[in-house]
Amino acid sequence: MTTRPLHVLLIDPEDTSAERVAGFLGDPDGGFVIERVPRLSSGLERLAHGEVDVILLDLDLPDSGGLVSFERISAFAPEVPIVVLTPVDDERLALESVQGGAQDFLVKGNLTSSMLTRSLRYAVERHRLMSALRSLSLIDDLTGLYNRRGFTDLGEQYLKLARRTGRSATLIYLDVDRFKTINDTLGHHMGDRALLRIADILRQTFRRSDIIGRLGGDEFAVLAPESSGDPPELLVHRVKGAVREFDSASPEPYRLSVSVGVARFDGDALVRLDDLLAEADAAMYEEKRAKRRVVSG
Repeated sequence: MTTRPLHVLLIDPEDTSAERVAGFLGDPDGGFVIERVPRLSSGLERLAHGEVDVILLDLDLPDSGGLVSFERISAFAPEVPIVVLTPVDDERLALESVQGGAQDFLVKGNLTSSMLTRSLRYAVERHRLMSALRSLSLIDDLTGLYNRRGFTDLGEQYLKLARRTGRSATLIYLDVDRFKTINDTLGHHMGDRALLRIADILRQTFRRSDIIGRLGGDEFAVLAPESSGDPPELLVHRVKGAVREFDSASPEPYRLSVSVGVARFDGDALVRLDDLLAEADAAMYEEKRAKRRVVSG
């Protein structure tokens, strides 16, 4: 059985860059068909006709610039995955687009044929997985995050892709401190509000493309591909900083605090998602026990 080539829409005003990309993808047997337009308006017009599998987008266009370019394309064709192209000095902007939902970003000066083809195939496959999951009952009713089944199913699929593409990931396991006290003293409705606030904080802290789930009760997990190169410690620092920022401005009658554990995935074929969850869960409980020792001491 033959596989239909992936149709790539390249939106890039630079002839040199476009020629280089075409050289990487132009082999008739390479599995790609590439079509190039130089402006956002012409990209939107082409997308209106359909039959585009993945978009390769330069953010700096003659008729649009920065995140606006990504946001307009994404809003117009949410069913099509986007990989962002950027010069080195726009890497920060590209990271922000990934946080907004782009599947990946590639620096033009570092581009290779294998890197480009791998990124495009990964973007298409992961986007299909996410779309399929949205159609199933894998969402937590209270928070709108993935429930345990949704997180596990999508997480396992991501790890399979990561093994094939050589990607790593960080798994963060989070538990709300003294959550039982909130429920017992203020009522379950206030406990639900606290869980909703945690869910909002996680959505704001992590990228839309990261996998965020409520595993049950007051326990949450995030599987974050390390495309940004951020160390796990920095991700934990961001989460805790966001919780502290919420507390400093919150009118709620409770105070939020979280314990966090981390596990890393580096492509090991023997490591499963359950192994990462167990490792991060153990680290989280060790932090929680350390807090209790400080209070009791």
